Amino acid sequence: MDEDKNLVRRGLVPINDTQLTRESWKIFQIMAEFVEGFERLARIKPSVSIFGSARTPTDHPYYILAEEIARQLSDAGFSVVSGGGPGIMEAANKGCYGGKSPSIGLNIQLPHEQAGNEYQDIALNFRHFFSRKVMFVKYASAYVVLPGGFGTLDELAEILTLVQTGKTRRIPIILVGRQFWTGLLDWFRQTLVGEGTISPEDMDLFQLLDEPGEVVDAIFHHYEHRGFEPSARERELLLEL
Repeated sequence: MDEDKNLVRRGLVPINDTQLTRESWKIFQIMAEFVEGFERLARIKPSVSIFGSARTPTDHPYYILAEEIARQLSDAGFSVVSGGGPGIMEAANKGCYGGKSPSIGLNIQLPHEQAGNEYQDIALNFRHFFSRKVMFVKYASAYVVLPGGFGTLDELAEILTLVQTGKTRRIPIILVGRQFWTGLLDWFRQTLVGEGTISPEDMDLFQLLDEPGEVVDAIFHHYEHRGFEPSARERELLLEL
């Protein structure tokens, strides 16, 4: 009781034993998500993570573009990992599913929006965004980012930050759709570089492309002289991700 009074006096809120127990047991749920993800995704290499809006209709040019990119990647030997939902995510899974390589969906439980699409050879379900994010990065040989909203921007910022800070290996980060992305990239260049919040060379962390064949070629070009398997140093980085 005296301890609770001290907490209140210091502006802290006491927590009861039941609440603390629930918080502690949550750790095991989080661990289970990581363990299942590691066990099921370690075999899919090489893979490409594809991102984009969940709201893109099936007849939209971006949906058709995502499907074709995924199909070409699949036929080239890459598994494709998406968020498992509708829109661009569905297009990515659908394109890969129609090709030669496994299609993977990292589904997230959301109150209103997410429903898993039917084009997944491997479907994982997550409660927590942060554990799902690790799975997108850990086994990816490349990131392909199509037009999307806050979630897409979040994933883009995540991989740029990890590569920029040396917390993960350098992989191709490809933005698809010049018309969609140009305004943001101009802001990066004029404001972020201009204000010194990023370095000019950080603009080299990604490429801006439009055609499916260009995306596939850019990924192969990156790995032309080194192969897709991480080096010993890169494996250590990914272990600490």
